[in-house]
Amino acid sequence: MTATDPSVQPSGASSGNQINFTFSDTIAGYVTEFDREKQTFGLKTTDGRVFTVNLKSNTYAYLSRNLGEPYLDATGQIFEMLEAGRYMYAYGVFYPEHGAHIFEAQFLVFVGRKVDEFFFEKQNWWIKQLSEIAHFYRRAQFGKGEIDYRNYRTEVNLSGERTRDNFIQETDTISRLVYGYASAYLLTGEDEFLEIAEKGTEYLRAHMRFYDRDENIVYWYHGIRINGDKEEKLFTSEFGDDYDAIPAYEQIYALAGPIQTYRVNGDPRILKDAELTIDLFDNFYLDKERGGYYSHLDPITLDPLSDAIGANKGKKNWNSVGDHAPAYLINLVLATDDPRFKTFLEGTFDTIAKYFPDYENSPFVQEKFFSDWSHDSQHMWQQNRGVVGHNLKIAWNIMRMHTQTPKPEYEALARRIAQEMPLVGGDRQHGGWYDVMERVKQNDQEWHRYAFHDRKAWWQQEQGILAYLILHGLLKDEEYLKLARESQAFYNAWFLDHDDGAVYFNTLANGLPYLLGTERLKGSHSMSMYHSSELCYLSAVYNNLLIFKKPLDMHFKPIPGGFKDNILRVAPDLLPAGSVKISAVTVNDQPYRYFDADALTVTLPETDERVKICVTLQPV
Repeated sequence: MTATDPSVQPSGASSGNQINFTFSDTIAGYVTEFDREKQTFGLKTTDGRVFTVNLKSNTYAYLSRNLGEPYLDATGQIFEMLEAGRYMYAYGVFYPEHGAHIFEAQFLVFVGRKVDEFFFEKQNWWIKQLSEIAHFYRRAQFGKGEIDYRNYRTEVNLSGERTRDNFIQETDTISRLVYGYASAYLLTGEDEFLEIAEKGTEYLRAHMRFYDRDENIVYWYHGIRINGDKEEKLFTSEFGDDYDAIPAYEQIYALAGPIQTYRVNGDPRILKDAELTIDLFDNFYLDKERGGYYSHLDPITLDPLSDAIGANKGKKNWNSVGDHAPAYLINLVLATDDPRFKTFLEGTFDTIAKYFPDYENSPFVQEKFFSDWSHDSQHMWQQNRGVVGHNLKIAWNIMRMHTQTPKPEYEALARRIAQEMPLVGGDRQHGGWYDVMERVKQNDQEWHRYAFHDRKAWWQQEQGILAYLILHGLLKDEEYLKLARESQAFYNAWFLDHDDGAVYFNTLANGLPYLLGTERLKGSHSMSMYHSSELCYLSAVYNNLLIFKKPLDMHFKPIPGGFKDNILRVAPDLLPAGSVKISAVTVNDQPYRYFDADALTVTLPETDERVKICVTLQPV
């Protein structure tokens, strides 16, 4: 490959130095032209560079495919498919020849059969992917037999085998697994998925929940260590950053799975747990004078200002302030419409909009704070660094809130993040989103430096996809749709594990999987089923209901008398008022007419038995 502009160099090269080594790499871009005689084509990257790609006699091609789908070879159709405007990937080798780098393609990846087609925009793409992921974790955690959470293990290897020598069950990873199965049931109605979600919720309540009668609050253990038939409660976190403290984010994510399950079944015990856990947040984590929630508590005194928690004393961060919203609070609002939860949610985003922007100093938001909201730029590993996914997560979630309570500061912050992140956290040659970057450039640096590496984590791709999907869905900016498509294309081309199932933790910058250390695992302290399932669930919602105007079925199985006033709320997410309506409802597969199409509510039948409810949502 040679660049059309000779001053332009591929990733890793410098225009001021002679490079005399070969290296393999990926180019993601749009076909500009194809020269059949020379066997070359132009590929224009997101940042506007045009590379010439040379085909070899053994260059092969295939179509991007979903989990559970067969390999689709496209080698015989390469010439016909190299049409101008098509988005695709070329993987090959750069050779330094004649004063420039020549690129020869080893293989090509097409993301649709037609020039303007993207497979992942099919109506059922994300639903099928979620189902496949759910079946993977079913096999991994429970085998083919009974669903028994005593067999659950935090660590699962690449092929889906549970660890043999680490018998810790972490509360958050079980909750995240439960979230995945509740989401899978919402989109598929497959009974076993709900069984796994409900049994997991019961297990959390029985083994990981502590009710403090004196304070009338609920808090959740870090986890339990299994030793034969005995279990040891792990009260404080075992994770390095939070060791010997009670981090807010562990309490937050303990609610993620149960609350998503509550949306399906209306179990009033789950709602009570949520109310008492929020009391924990408000009574102990909340800074009642300056606002926001502290990140850690002393396990003995429940004091966030205790010297005993060391570097975490009196700190606030994105996780403790903002993660309430996506983890459980939005879903709690969707299920209850309770004014208390709605006020909490709005206050969360008001706080973010007020304190997190820091554009005078950095294109990244500020994530770490002292009690008085002054910036903490020396905290543990983060220092003065920006997590790309957290920035994108703020843009995504603040736009969700914007659909309910539109505020100019919400939209302004989301737009600013959407403008900045592709420039400093996006990979505009390979596609995808980086991990952690230095927030500030030093001296005469032109690039923001990678804090640790240039790898790409699955969860950060989720944040980019959902951010640009909802931004386009609400604001109709075509640039946002372009970035949403490129983000979805990278994830679906490179993160899906077609050999063993589910998704990889990390890829290299070029998209190839990175399979070393804990990053080769499919289950760990950092990875369960949460982000991959949340991505599938909300991508199905945003693509179908907001962007491409296709109907979406939602499934519920309420406990008799569970939901307040016998009203089932079926809004799939926080969406603009009037953008979606109910077009049909069935109860046990029979047509049912007692629903409010515009309010997105179903009046539940009077029955002593659980019934299966399917609601068809139609974009307006």
